[in-house]
Amino acid sequence: MKLVFPNGEHATALLATGVNRIGSDPEGAVVIGGPGILPRHLEIHITSTGANLQLPEGAGAVTVNGKPVKELMALRTGDQVGFGAVVAKFVATEPAKTVAGSSPLPPSVVAAAQAMALDGDSGATRVRAAAPKFVLRGVSGNTFGKMYGVTGPMTIGRSAECDIAIPVEEISRRHALVKPNASGLQVEDLGSSNGTFINNKRVQAGQLNPGDELRLDQVRLILVAPGMEIQQMQQKAPPSAEAASSGGNAGLLKAIAGVVIVGSLAVIAWLVLGR
Repeated sequence: MKLVFPNGEHATALLATGVNRIGSDPEGAVVIGGPGILPRHLEIHITSTGANLQLPEGAGAVTVNGKPVKELMALRTGDQVGFGAVVAKFVATEPAKTVAGSSPLPPSVVAAAQAMALDGDSGATRVRAAAPKFVLRGVSGNTFGKMYGVTGPMTIGRSAECDIAIPVEEISRRHALVKPNASGLQVEDLGSSNGTFINNKRVQAGQLNPGDELRLDQVRLILVAPGMEIQQMQQKAPPSAEAASSGGNAGLLKAIAGVVIVGSLAVIAWLVLGR
């Protein structure tokens, strides 16, 4: 899904699954400056079933098809969204095709590939699309094999309102917050009941680097960055408690294999969707 600016004052902005914060804040998913544009002017939430427009606390005036928005509103393709002096058209793109024999690509990885394809678009202001620099890959339980693109500050928890929702009882409704930085993710525990761990060390706040394991109680995730070296992963990825107790390395091998798959899928997306 994307925002298209018919007047050409901005480049097309791709929207990723989750919360897309739009405004002048440089940490937002879509950054647009100009008269009347507030830091967090509006939010567009993308789910598996569609998209809706929400006004966060301190939001600015927003219209859809010329009518003021006062509360949550579902968006349909072709809707005209106005904020400040800007008018953007909301467009629902077609689902990305997958390569035979490969796993379905997560929306955030597809968004990254589509952003590359749109690199030639012209516009007075370049809008930063929400393409992930880092990916969290599940290596335990019902998250195993799942990939979560981190495009900005994102909350993790069992609540459906979290940016990364993991519906398991072991973690808190709002368990942790992750923020991308130059080398990885800054992790902050949000007062969880069962704790947040980096490489099996409980933290209130800490740095998660590529290859490190993030554990929320028993939910385990490995941080992956594009182009990671396999040898680096072998040196850094911690063995699971299950592997340690059995004397085997199955858990570690699965985590390393997961990283190889993520890198491969990113390359496939780039080749399939165009350079």
